[in-house]
Amino acid sequence: MAETEITVGEETLPTQGGLAERMGIVLVEAAPERVVGTMPVEGNTQPYGLLHGGASVVLAETLGSIGSALHAARLFNGIAVGVEINATHHRSARSGIVTGVATPLRLGGMIATYEIVITDESGERVCTARLTCALRRS
Repeated sequence: MAETEITVGEETLPTQGGLAERMGIVLVEAAPERVVGTMPVEGNTQPYGLLHGGASVVLAETLGSIGSALHAARLFNGIAVGVEINATHHRSARSGIVTGVATPLRLGGMIATYEIVITDESGERVCTARLTCALRRS
């Protein structure tokens, strides 16, 4: 998978590489106000063949972190680091692609908090997560 970058002001953010690339996460849309990405269920399952809850959390943290980083870059050419994440798993997914949409609950000067909703291909909610990132000057 080729690396993609997002540029905001002087800040360039890689959107692939490391864990996100191994998980098959693809960024669809990215702005501080909304980040959308997809991830295949295949290859990200637990022993029962269901989407692994940890995989949902990786998708959620990836999307919320990108939104937070874009916000920090826009504010003061800064960075964002995660400080807390939680997730509720509502239903299982066995195949296909899941889509995560991260929207901000608060875009502050020191903290950004996002809600990330993950749905399956039929639009059913699979997981709801909340991520809080601390914003730092780079």
